[in-house]
Amino acid sequence: MKADKTNNLGYNKKLQPFANENRKSMTKAEACLWKYALRARGIKGYQFRRERPVLNYIADFMCKELKLIIEVDGLTHDWDETIAKDNKKDKDLKAEGFTILRFNDNEVLKHMNAVIDEIELTIENIEGKIPPSVTT
Repeated sequence: MKADKTNNLGYNKKLQPFANENRKSMTKAEACLWKYALRARGIKGYQFRRERPVLNYIADFMCKELKLIIEVDGLTHDWDETIAKDNKKDKDLKAEGFTILRFNDNEVLKHMNAVIDEIELTIENIEGKIPPSVTT
């Protein structure tokens, strides 16, 4: 499946029940990022969606307009396997034109302002790539 406007940027309806469950059980870091930064068009007026099914994955947060995905990584027991899965996910999503930002729980919980600054900088970089006719 290609991620484009004809298919709602790769929306995967089959993953919707899992995404709904993820929304109900967000981690503390995810909940804080959502509450203090991303909800209600909190960063630069862009709308982010939580736990968005895209291609064969569920993105923690996604802005369709910017094709920006934000992932918040927690601690895990099998670090090597998790890194390999994250790398594949990033590669597949980047191949479809998405920009991916990854933060760990500690960054979000202890350095929220730095996380917000990095998200804003990334948005500014993406905005520079968008032709003026698309944003007006």
